[in-house]
Parts: sequence; C-alpha cells; structure tokens
Amino acid sequence: MLRVLLSAQTSPARLSGLLLIPPVQPCCLGPSKWADRPLGGGPSAGPVQGLQRLLEQAKSPGELLRWLGQNPTKVRAHHYSVALRRLGQLLGSRPRPPPVEQATLQDLSQLIIRNCPSFDIHTIHVCLHLAVLLGFPSDGPLVCALEQERRLRLPPKPPPPLQPLLRGGQRLEAALSCPRFLRYPRQHLISSLAEARPEELTPHVMVLLAQHLARHRLREPQLLEAIAHFLVVQETQLSSKVVQKLVLPFGRLNYLPLEQQFMPCLERILAREAGVAPLATVNILMSLCQLRCLPFRALHFVFSPGFINYISGTPHALIVRRYLSLLDTAVELELPGYRGPRLPRRQQVPIFPQPLITDRARCKYSHKDIVAEGLRQLLGEEKYRQDLTVPPGYCTDFLLCVGSSGAVLPVRTQDPFLPYPPRSCLHGQAASSPTTRDPAQRVVLVLRERWHFCRDGRVLLGSRALRERHLGLMGYQLLPLPFEELESQRGLPQLKSYLRQKLQALGLRWGPEGG
Repeated sequence: MLRVLLSAQTSPARLSGLLLIPPVQPCCLGPSKWADRPLGGGPSAGPVQGLQRLLEQAKSPGELLRWLGQNPTKVRAHHYSVALRRLGQLLGSRPRPPPVEQATLQDLSQLIIRNCPSFDIHTIHVCLHLAVLLGFPSDGPLVCALEQERRLRLPPKPPPPLQPLLRGGQRLEAALSCPRFLRYPRQHLISSLAEARPEELTPHVMVLLAQHLARHRLREPQLLEAIAHFLVVQETQLSSKVVQKLVLPFGRLNYLPLEQQFMPCLERILAREAGVAPLATVNILMSLCQLRCLPFRALHFVFSPGFINYISGTPHALIVRRYLSLLDTAVELELPGYRGPRLPRRQQVPIFPQPLITDRARCKYSHKDIVAEGLRQLLGEEKYRQDLTVPPGYCTDFLLCVGSSGAVLPVRTQDPFLPYPPRSCLHGQAASSPTTRDPAQRVVLVLRERWHFCRDGRVLLGSRALRERHLGLMGYQLLPLPFEELESQRGLPQLKSYLRQKLQALGLRWGPEGG
C-alpha cells in the first residue's frame, strides 16, 4: 500500500513541501478568554501541549506512533496532523531517508482512520493535504477515509425542483431566467432555439438570450445569427429600446453577423427612432462603433445642435456626452470621409478616465501589480507611468517614453502625451513600425487578461479591441502582454526576464547603456 512512501527514491521535492507548511496549531475559538487555550482547555491544557512538543521532537516514525498510542486520553484531533507533518520532516531530512517499517506506517494510518470521524473540517483538510504530500495512494484507505469525512461535512445539496414539460420557446426562456444557467451546456440553448416555433420567439425571449451571451462573453455564431435574423424579420415591430438590447452582444463580442440585411435594418430603425429614444440611439451607435460600422446619417443626427441641447437637460446627460465623445473620437480616427457636424469641444468629456469596472472588480486576479513590480526592478519607477489617462480619455496600463535612439527616458522629463487630434503622419504608424525611431514615440504595455477575451476564444472583446485600435491610430506603440504568457511565468525573476525580452525585441535600451 505504501510502496511510494517506503521507497528510498521518494521525491525530495514532494517531501520538502512539507517543510514549508507552518506547524499545525490547536483549533482556537477566536479573540476571547479561550483564544490562548488549546482544544480541551482546563487542566488538560498542559499535557496536551506537552504531547504536541513530544510529537514535534520525535526522532523516528516509531516514536511518533508510541507517543500517540501511549497517551489516548491526551490525544486531540490536531495531534494527528502534527504527527504527519513530523513524519514528512523525518523522511525529508536526509538525501536518502532510511527505510521505514511498513507495519509502523500502517499502524499510524489506522490510528488516523479510527479517529478521523472526530476531526474538525480544518484538521481533515490538513491531514488530507499532508497524506497526499507524503505519497499515500489516492485510492488507499487513509486518503479515502479522510476524503469521505470531508464530503460528509459538506452542506447537503437541495434536490432539484421538478420541472414541467416545456416547449422550445418556453424551455429557452426558463433556462435563460435561471441564475445558474451557466452550468448548462451551450448545446441546450441551441437545441431549445431550434425546437421553438416562430411565434414562441418573442422579443422578451430574444432579449434574454442577447443579454445572456453578452454577460457571459459567449461568442456563439449560431445564436448570434439567430438574433440578427430575428431583428431583421421583426424590424417594424421593435422599438429602439428593444433593439439596443438585441444589438449589445454584437459589439461586446466583436461579432459582425453574416445576415446581409443587418446593417440596412439598423440604419432604418435609427432613422425612425432616433428622436424618440436618445439614449437607446446612442447605445446602438456604441455597439456599431465597436464593429466599425457607423452610419453617417445617424452621426449627423446625434451631433446636431438640437440633439445635443436636448440631451443636456436629461438625467443621463453625462453618460450620453461620454458616449458622444467616444463617437467623435471614432470619427476623427476612423472615418476620414465624414464631413458632417462634430461634437463641440466644450461638450467633450474624458471617455474612460479610469480602469474599466471589470478590471476594478477583478483586480485581485490581475497581473498588473506583479508587472508593475517587474518594471520597477527592471527599469526603475521613474521610467514608466501606470494607469495614466491619455487624451481623449483612454486609461493606459503602463506607458514608457522612448527617445530617438530607443532609450527609455524618465517620464518626468518628457511630455507623456502624444498630440490629439494626431498629426496625419502618425496615422497607422504604430501598428507597422517594428522599432521606436520617432522622438515622440510612446510605448504602451497592454495587459490582455483572461476576461478581456470572449469565453473559450481568442477574440478580444469589442471595447478592448476599440481601445487598442484607437491608441494605435493616435500614434502609441502597443506592446501586448497576453495572459497565457503572463501565467506561464513562475515568480518575479522569470517575469523580469520575460519583460526584458519583450522590451528588447522593440529595440528599447535602459540602464547605464540606455541613458
């Protein structure tokens, strides 16, 4: 049973892992008068602590077993995890640990198996972790007994409610309304949609589907095409407030449908509904902006003085002005043929003056802090800026100022911003230039975290692709740092080496040789 553990060839790395686990302390009840007492309290506190010291100082596995077997009234649950940890230290204390009698380890294993029903959940987790590190087989009696006790302490799952027999459209609506729908296979969505009759696919059901795809970043072409077809077929029956919700996943998921009437249909809806629902109109244009499909006629309307004056007195004036500022930026950078009205300078506001909500919500999972520390050690904190907002309002992850020779310069001695609107000579330069020869060049390190992409895909979300596209068109040279590469770096030294290679590939220099 314990061939792996008894072998002199037991992995030193596995055993050395035990040395990194802090000593197991008795279970405490928190900051009260009992907090400094080991489990059991009272007169037995001294003997309990004394037994723990004896176990921690044991010289052999046999001695561990002797202390546990000879003191049954003093043994507490945590003593078994102390014994397992000490066993790992004994086996890993020498390059070639001496062989241990199998009977001794079997007896220790049986002691733990007999007493584990009285363990608390913390002790069970510790013992299970130590048993695995020590090489006890995953299908052996010790690990199985501990695993069974762990499962017994999990809260029981309530039985699933009985579901009535539903037809295709009803099944789709019921599934999308379930808060735990993400656990269902996506094929369930597709089959429910295929089984639904045309009259069952109501605007409410299709809006639920669109919101579900957008919320969970599901770039499913078959489902998105179904939404596009529904929008075209039901064009005359849909208000712009419904259309904005149906169009949302296309921009967010960076997906332009194959439905040929998709864009003409939206242009007709915008022309019909623009004056009725201003916020819905701007929301539709925002989705189309991410797809690079802005209709000139709609832009003429939202940039007209009458529309701007109208929205200025509404409760959502600030968010609409922010969206209009982004649309004006898209016109400046991506629509050189547009000759209509533009957003007045006094009405413009920063687009995204701070990191996006999703980044702030997931900051504890982000690589930004460790990349910042790597840059600080590699370049020095005076040679980069973090979370700097550049005109017209895009927040950058990390920005470097680069001289004409490729030297990374202290940011305090340079203007970190490139001119906006950009000079015509800068258009498209950032994406094509392999080195940094422009004296005004600014390099932006772009973190591409896992949640910046559509789920199970390599397609950037529409808002991320838009930001990178606009920064590049403004003249900033982008250096993407994909999450796969960042996750493969094991520790700060490897990350620094990775960043050094990335920066040197652009021809950048720093330190004494870089100025």
